[in-house]
Amino acid sequence: MGDLVKGALAGAAAVWVMDRADWFAFTYEDPEARRRTEQVRPGGLDPSHVAVNRVAEMAGVQLSPRQPHPAGIALHYGLGIGPSALYAAGLRDRMAGLGMARGPLFGLGLFLVQDEGLNALSGLSAPPGEYPWQAHARGLLAHLVLGTVVDLALGVMGAGRSSRRSRHARGH
Repeated sequence: MGDLVKGALAGAAAVWVMDRADWFAFTYEDPEARRRTEQVRPGGLDPSHVAVNRVAEMAGVQLSPRQPHPAGIALHYGLGIGPSALYAAGLRDRMAGLGMARGPLFGLGLFLVQDEGLNALSGLSAPPGEYPWQAHARGLLAHLVLGTVVDLALGVMGAGRSSRRSRHARGH
């Protein structure tokens, strides 16, 4: 199985785990912070659902429900699967010297680029300054979980040159 496929599988598993961690933190978050987060989100929706609802509206279709909707969930998973596949296909090996820090660093990168950057620039979320600090902390934690799970899963599946080299060194 190629590293892209392993990365996609690891990404899907990691998004599932990330969502559980995020919902756990959201459930125990300060109720006022939850209310403020939901209030500043465009249409009260998460970024993936904002995107799919906009596309549906351009096509003259109304999604029901607006959230959660299978298209929004699929996009959310895709935003974790795609970068994870690319990470497995080359970036992970380039970060081999970082050891166990590479997974969390991958997650941190996704958090900064996607959540804090591209979502706001594209209008899929409000500007970062409008969210309470708890929303940022929860998003960071969730993405650190995602990166860690991706990297651990790839290690278990033997993805990348560094994994192949270590298997050869052990005589496998």
